[in-house]
Amino acid sequence: MSLITTLARLEAVEAGRAQPLATVRHRHLTDRPLVIVPLTTAGEAGAPLGALVGTDREAPRLLAVAQPRDRDLRFAFLAELAEAVLPHIEAYADVVEPAERNETDPATGKKTKVEVELCTDAPQLIVPSRAGIEFVRLLGRSMRFRRTAEDDPETPYPAPVRVPLLGRWLTHYGERARVPGSSLLLAATDLLNRHWATGQSSLEDQHLGALLAWIDPPGDASGAEAALAAELARDKDGQLLCPPAGPATDPAFDNRLLAPAIERYDRARQALAAAEDGLTADERLGELSKAEREIRSLLARVMLPTWDRVWQGLDLLRELPEGSRAEDRWTRDRWSFTAHRDRVSSGEPPQPRRDDAVTAAQKLASRETAQAQLEAQEALDDPLVLAGRRLAGEAFLADVTEVEMAYTESKRPSPRPLVTLRTDERPHLGERTKVYRSLDGKPQTAEFVRYASGDPGDEGSGEDGPGDSGSGGSGSGGSDVVLVLRIMDRMGRGKEPAPGSLPEPGERITWTLFEHDQRGGPKLPDPEETPWTHGGPPGANAATRAEHPDPVTPEDLL
Repeated sequence: MSLITTLARLEAVEAGRAQPLATVRHRHLTDRPLVIVPLTTAGEAGAPLGALVGTDREAPRLLAVAQPRDRDLRFAFLAELAEAVLPHIEAYADVVEPAERNETDPATGKKTKVEVELCTDAPQLIVPSRAGIEFVRLLGRSMRFRRTAEDDPETPYPAPVRVPLLGRWLTHYGERARVPGSSLLLAATDLLNRHWATGQSSLEDQHLGALLAWIDPPGDASGAEAALAAELARDKDGQLLCPPAGPATDPAFDNRLLAPAIERYDRARQALAAAEDGLTADERLGELSKAEREIRSLLARVMLPTWDRVWQGLDLLRELPEGSRAEDRWTRDRWSFTAHRDRVSSGEPPQPRRDDAVTAAQKLASRETAQAQLEAQEALDDPLVLAGRRLAGEAFLADVTEVEMAYTESKRPSPRPLVTLRTDERPHLGERTKVYRSLDGKPQTAEFVRYASGDPGDEGSGEDGPGDSGSGGSGSGGSDVVLVLRIMDRMGRGKEPAPGSLPEPGERITWTLFEHDQRGGPKLPDPEETPWTHGGPPGANAATRAEHPDPVTPEDLL
């Protein structure tokens, strides 16, 4: 937790209201996100109980499983979920625009630009909490390998036709949610926690009702009081007024309302199966329908408050202007969506249960790069986020006092001008430390040369440190620090720097010690060249390379 976040939490406790952590919205929100509020059965991981799905806040679609232990009813739920989600996804897959992409020629090894299709937009899924993202990933894993009657006519429990396809899409969205900065699948609690700090713990912030109570408390109540009421307040029947954001349910709801309703449904089904004539069967069918409507009514009662709060959170987020670099990250999401669309349409098999060594290393490297890139972009987009990096010594704000031309000592001298800066902050600068500033949207690199001894015209001996110019940290009222930087790039190809490429005396500039654009990791071997230490080439002699337990030896017996 950064110092800015800690200070914001302390201020939230004192003020009784959540404090902003950002001045802009760091995630892209589409005009028509698909909101999914899932509900699961207690005691059985991944067993769906119900869901609210839709893009219209006034008209959610209710999906319910009257008896979660019934395999046929669960498949019917998944088929209905596929009918609700897949048309929304496929509507974006058909609208494309031309784009260019670099591809490597296998013969020459050179990269060339080729024209490909890129979806103009991508469907966005919103769930209430982080547990909802895990449930989406679990659903995808349980569905994408299901066999349908078309795939295998002899399969004992065939899944509906569209269920495996939905599983592949949910798996892709679940994997994409692990990429820092991705906006394809978002949790409302994570979105709100990124932009506001409350006076409660991070675990309590996963309760959507309590989180919104801090951000937008009702009436004159403080955030702590409203959050406590959202977590604990119950009606005369002992039911929570603000049910949890799912997919888990409240035990009081399970024991007092849901379990008796499911028991009545089971008895109605048994009575219908035992009916001996048509008139009795009609009566029993009516009782069964009534029991099913009761279960649906109970589930709607639990999920609708969460549904409304998700849309309330989206309204609060839309009041913030979108960060300038959030659109770039959304473009990468569009490329990811387009690539998966192409894999599905070309008939490729579902995602494997486990990645091979090279794929796993590539995913890890790309996520590490995305995390560093996200942190840099958020700081460049948002002064409040940048303030936290400045307090940590990872960035500083300085006034330009002098610019002196200098050149490299080579046959063809290149400009390396020296820029003298004055700042009251204490960045962590060492010998030849690289610093960066934004120049026309691109990073310009400079190199730390030395500290000056206080007067801008006095360059000092090169041994003076920031402590020699006075004590005190950033914003503490201490004396200023004078330092010298050497500009390294983005000055044009001529002997003299291009106009506008150098700082001007009197200009106030923000410098960062972190790179603005992250570089890719080391090149990994092709999957066919994976060393035996990492599982060997995938697909080759898989049966002989499968892991087996070591044989039992006499030494193993006590």
